[in-house]
Amino acid sequence: MTSNSTAPLDVHNTQDPGGDVNTLQPEPRIVAIVPAGGVGQRASSGLETPVPKQYRTIREHPMLRVSVQALLGDSQISQVYVSVQADDGYAQSAICGLDRVRVTRTAGQTRALTVLNTIDMLLEHKLVRDVDWVLVHDAARPGLPLDALRRLVSACLESGWGGLLALPATDTVKLAAPQSTVASRQLIQTTIDRNRVWLAQTPQMYRARVLQQALAGAIASGFDVTDESSAIEWAGQPSQLVRGDVANFKVTWPEDFEMIERYVK
Repeated sequence: MTSNSTAPLDVHNTQDPGGDVNTLQPEPRIVAIVPAGGVGQRASSGLETPVPKQYRTIREHPMLRVSVQALLGDSQISQVYVSVQADDGYAQSAICGLDRVRVTRTAGQTRALTVLNTIDMLLEHKLVRDVDWVLVHDAARPGLPLDALRRLVSACLESGWGGLLALPATDTVKLAAPQSTVASRQLIQTTIDRNRVWLAQTPQMYRARVLQQALAGAIASGFDVTDESSAIEWAGQPSQLVRGDVANFKVTWPEDFEMIERYVK
């Protein structure tokens, strides 16, 4: 069990998921986790009073709320768990009034630890079973279209394999040469065949126990877990690519907030 995994759930402004899933949920169900424990230093650069980027507003709503609402558009997702730091003072007001959403104070030092802590807590409290699906989505991807979300869910349910949204590369892809700067210029090592290159997005969706074991093993080994699918790769498990959407980009830089408003209604 990782640290913080037994942290209590916040229950204000939420709907109870319905008790022990081992007795009440005979079919595998889908729960979502939104890791929201980061500070988003790049997106907050230049602000006089920086706040974590997931709480900056998009069309008068916190970005976290918009991202969570994108998940709630699919009724197959039975519950959304927003994972924040123990001292977070923003999350409850950000999700106020949303059904099927709970805040859990299980954020760790990294995104991978946050997701692992949250899955540990859900399994321990029997809020998910081993065979249930866990769908992880970035708090900074508020432009997720419902049809893209449904493509991923359908692909995973129909095949039984986990997977993620991703976009095939359209630009020519260059691999930078290691330690090869000349006069502060980065040099190219080679050109990669873009026909096999996909750019990962979220959500990423896997069975609860499969993802928990993959994350725990990868973290313990010192592997650099950049997203859930990288841990699944480390564990040697199959993972399918499902076409994502250009609107589903990650808000990273200050100028991205203006761009995302073109996609969020």
